[in-house]
Amino acid sequence: MQLAVLCAAVCLLPGGLALPLPPQAGGVTEPEWEHAQNYLKRFYPYDSKTKNANSLEDRLKEMQKFFRLPITGMLNSRIIKIMQKPRCGIPDIAEYSLFPSSPKWTSKVVTYRIMSYTRDLSYFKVNQLVAKAFEMWSKEISLNFKRIRWGIADIMIGFARGAHGDSYPFDGPGNILAHAFAPGPGLGGDAHFDEDERWTDGSSLGINFLYAATHELGHSLGLGHSSDPNAVMYPTYEDKDSENFKLSQDDIEGIQRLYGERRD
Repeated sequence: MQLAVLCAAVCLLPGGLALPLPPQAGGVTEPEWEHAQNYLKRFYPYDSKTKNANSLEDRLKEMQKFFRLPITGMLNSRIIKIMQKPRCGIPDIAEYSLFPSSPKWTSKVVTYRIMSYTRDLSYFKVNQLVAKAFEMWSKEISLNFKRIRWGIADIMIGFARGAHGDSYPFDGPGNILAHAFAPGPGLGGDAHFDEDERWTDGSSLGINFLYAATHELGHSLGLGHSSDPNAVMYPTYEDKDSENFKLSQDDIEGIQRLYGERRD
């Protein structure tokens, strides 16, 4: 489990960089080529500590390492398929941090407030699923969550389209589903979901909100992405059975590394 300070920062390199594979070579189309470059710039940004502007080939190798693929530095159809999956907007590596290392909430009671809702689900259902997502994490750690209906909470939750005031606009249906920020002041802990997605409680086609909320709230608690495909904190969205959905051992070990085991 990568434990990281999380901020949905997007670090872009100057233009002119290219992957070690020309467009349309190896069955890669030009739109796929452009998408791959943008993907690597967004989710595998340069090291903010050393200011090392890694080439896109280096970033591709980092991605291959993260997703447990052969490290070739070459673009292929398997990588393109991963890049096209719906996913969280948080980068997969930790060097983009704007907060101190391994942030976490110091209070035993963390408040949250749902600021806005989706048209796809009732207010009651959204409230219920958010509470269930928090409960999954609180079962494993000595941290309790309290919903408030007004004022400023530690974790502010909401749905929005496009630009929504945090400098990290959503991109319409597909691709980026949501993002969240690490524990801290201001935007710290806040979780935002793209209203252009089709959100569901698992009873119909669309993005399972419980799964996405549990993932994003993991970021709100201080977890980074995991390279374990069975983990809730895996960066790409996978449709899960809501009835049997639970944290993986990797998720549990990660959150307990931050907060310790639940004692009561």
